[in-house]
Parts: sequence; C-alpha cells; structure tokens
Amino acid sequence: MTVRRCIPWPDARLRAIASEVPEITQDVRALWDDMIDTMDAMPGVGLAAPQIGVSLRLAVVDASDGRDRRIRMANPEIIDASSVMRSHEEASPNLPGVAAEVSRPRGVSVRFMNEDGMLVRRDFVGLEATSVQHQIDHLNGMMFFDRLGKVKRDMLIRRARKLAMR
Repeated sequence: MTVRRCIPWPDARLRAIASEVPEITQDVRALWDDMIDTMDAMPGVGLAAPQIGVSLRLAVVDASDGRDRRIRMANPEIIDASSVMRSHEEASPNLPGVAAEVSRPRGVSVRFMNEDGMLVRRDFVGLEATSVQHQIDHLNGMMFFDRLGKVKRDMLIRRARKLAMR
C-alpha cells in the first residue's frame, strides 16, 4: 500500500469523465488500498481515483469518527436524493488551501459495485452523503467549486492560484 500524489488543479485529468470499471480485480483492490492510504494521509473523508491521476470510476469514503467504515465503490451512481439540503465546507487535496460551503442533498441512495464485485444499493446521510456526492462529482470531471456561484467560484480560484505561486 502506498500514499499516492494528488494531481494539482488545473490538470486536465481532473476534468475528464472517468472510465467504467468492468470487474473487480486484484489491481482494483490494490488501487483502493492505495486510495485509502492517500485519503488517510490528507486527512480526508473520501477520495476518487481521478484525484490521483487514474481515470477509473473508483472511490473510497470513510466519514466515521473511528475511521473504521471504509467504503470501496466502483461505478457509483446516485439513484435517489433527498429534497432536504445540507451545507458543508468542502475542499480538495487537488486545490490545497481553499475551501467553501457547498449545499448538497442531505441523503442519497447510491448503486455501486462493492469489493466483492456485487452490485449493491446503499443509503448515505450527512457527511457520508456529502463525501459520496463529492467523489461522484470527481468521477464526472467536476470540482467542488463548480457548485458555487460565479463570484464565489472566481474568488476561490484566484485565492488558490495565489497560494500556488508561493
């Protein structure tokens, strides 16, 4: 297992739609393990494969207090979302030093292939739901700041560029 380098924004790979994972192989399992090590090193509550330069629809999430509920997902897809919204401060290791309040559905139902290659449906609420949605955005070539209004987004990007020049 290895901590991988998160590619810096505005790398074009962060804007690409990741490829479907046809099956769960030993290589996929090893990549998930590396992603968990990388997530823990950030520290963060989720990571998508494109963030480390791998264009596959793979994500890991663990928003538990004890960091003991690792969720490995291949090809995650939101199939239902709560009408109740929740705001949470979001950030990305691909754009260090900046964060913003993002409003997302409080709960989501997600279909994904688990580590055993089984297609499962799981409900997520609160921070777990926020993280899953954030990771799915990465798989679709979106960054958290894409969910902000133009003025806030432009301010955040200017601040990030200024920090990167230091």
